Amino acid sequence: MIPGQQVAGPGRTNDVITIWRNSLRRLIDFYDARRGPLGPFFVRLFLFFVVINVACYWLAMFTAFPELTRGSAGVQNFKIQFPVGILGATFDSLSFFVTVWIVRHALRTQKTWQYVAHLSVDLVIAVVATFWVLFVFSFSGWLIQVLEATPTDLGARTAKYHSRLVDAMIRPTDNARNIYFGVIMGISASFPTCVHVGMFLRSAGLALMERLGLRREGPAEDP
Repeated sequence: MIPGQQVAGPGRTNDVITIWRNSLRRLIDFYDARRGPLGPFFVRLFLFFVVINVACYWLAMFTAFPELTRGSAGVQNFKIQFPVGILGATFDSLSFFVTVWIVRHALRTQKTWQYVAHLSVDLVIAVVATFWVLFVFSFSGWLIQVLEATPTDLGARTAKYHSRLVDAMIRPTDNARNIYFGVIMGISASFPTCVHVGMFLRSAGLALMERLGLRREGPAEDP
């Protein structure tokens, strides 16, 4: 398939999948045109995700567990923010490139189900991100304690966070703060999924407007 080629949908030009495809294609073209050399871009991307992860960490702490931002607990959590930011940025940066690779392959597909199936892989990344967040917090707390010469068992810490996840799934109302904290910490990892869902909803809205006669029919999403 030729880059930039408009994909005609079955039956009518501006169907939802056609608009969705062309929106993603323009986004990829923009990325390719503006990315520049891979090395400097990766550094910028990594630092961006470090800032996002640290910002989300403190937003979650101050709004969900403000009592843990003061005193000795506050000092401990201040130290934990550094491995949290670095490990979170590592996952987010790598998942960014995986997502770009998935989108490129999705745009080469010929059938709608293949296109949707490719983009659905992002849901797998979201699930993996949930378990990565658990690992990040258990490992970060363990690492800080090792550096302070007061090590604890990493396996025990991981089991503790895993039990919290299971308890949150079983009794969500009793674990509202933990669930909220996890959602905030998952913001950066959910960027690709949010982009796909947002583009799909926009495409569906444009297709509906066309069907209702509120949008002129023409070449799908021409720049």
